[in-house]
Amino acid sequence: SAGAPKPLPSSGPKSLREMPHPLATSSSEEMGPALTPSPDLLLPRSIADKDLSLPNGTPVDTSSPASSSSLLNRLQLDDDLDGETRDLFVTVDDPKKHVCTMETYITYRVTTKTTRAEFDLPEYSVRRRYQDFDWLRNKLEESQPTHLIPPLPEKFVVKGVVDRFSEEFVETRRKALDKFLKRITDHPVLSFNEHFNVFLTAKDLNVYKKQGMALLSKVGESVKYVTGGYKLRSRPLEFAAIGEYLDTFSLKLGTIDRIAQRIIKEQLEYLVELREYGPVYSTWGGLEIELSEPLEGVSACIGNCCTALEELGEDMTDDFLPVLREYILYSESMKNVLKKRDQVQAEYEAKLEAVALKKEDRPKVPTDVEKCQDRAECFNADLKADMERWQNNKRQDFRQLLMGMADKNIQYYEKCLTAWESIIPLLQDKPETK
Repeated sequence: SAGAPKPLPSSGPKSLREMPHPLATSSSEEMGPALTPSPDLLLPRSIADKDLSLPNGTPVDTSSPASSSSLLNRLQLDDDLDGETRDLFVTVDDPKKHVCTMETYITYRVTTKTTRAEFDLPEYSVRRRYQDFDWLRNKLEESQPTHLIPPLPEKFVVKGVVDRFSEEFVETRRKALDKFLKRITDHPVLSFNEHFNVFLTAKDLNVYKKQGMALLSKVGESVKYVTGGYKLRSRPLEFAAIGEYLDTFSLKLGTIDRIAQRIIKEQLEYLVELREYGPVYSTWGGLEIELSEPLEGVSACIGNCCTALEELGEDMTDDFLPVLREYILYSESMKNVLKKRDQVQAEYEAKLEAVALKKEDRPKVPTDVEKCQDRAECFNADLKADMERWQNNKRQDFRQLLMGMADKNIQYYEKCLTAWESIIPLLQDKPETK
């Protein structure tokens, strides 16, 4: 019989109440153990210890960075995602520029290899432009409203990038689009979506764009969201924890992104000065024959440092910043799914209250209320499962990102050290002129 709104049963692999805020500075006892560093990344606190070694027994030579090998070779990731047998592989490559009378745009080749039965052929190759990827994402949101849809790279040109057809910008976007499709491919539900199948196989996607939802499954039609009218009394604790987590996560990453851009800008300014600084020594060496060799050496050394700094800046721009921005967009996508979940729960609570007020007329809970509860439970289960998968992906991505950044910085300083050490012989053991 209908009564006071009953709490929704918790479904999903595990509770998220103890989910910690990312990069948070609060007590580890309060936030839980989820972000405890992996044992293979823990090094002794004093890096001055002479016998410093990694937990796997690999010795670390701290005497000279020139002897260090790649961090990525030293440390092995233990988070290789699922050992499932992969039966669908998708890649995005070969960008091409198309110039038409009305517009100019870039298309990318999307290649699919699969053994799944729902595909007629084992391999497909189609060309897609950015708006096609955008269509796919919108369709996934419509037909799979309870799931987290991976974000697309932002449509508009990032500040500082003037030419959206430049080789650098197109390559950055290609990588992001490739990652977008791979995220969908790895998802146990989204990868079987009919819209995704059409995107990968249809020669002319415009035909399906015009037909809209009529041709394909109308899974999303059963879920109607009401932006007003229903008001959620209180979000369950585990989903409130997710909301707080996402707010903190996006805030921290936004701060890191701004600081990283400022560092890159200052590095570029320093690089400009450095490029002017080196030739001065070369000019000076032309005026003083006795000092020409060491002065030319200093000039060449500064030139090598310029090259190393330029490479470090490119790595930050091409590899570091895109990951930060992807996860900022990811957190916004998760917030949208969470908001939809709240709307469904609010609708369920409102309908249940309405039934409670008329319980003398309707001793049994109406079917539409039960369906609404089913949708809310479905949202809970799917959201929690996607959140856990997202956390696993995030942990692996950021470990690779930060290890790569450490490795690139080590390489930068190694190159600078090698350059400066190379001119020391030119300055030593020279006979004094009288």
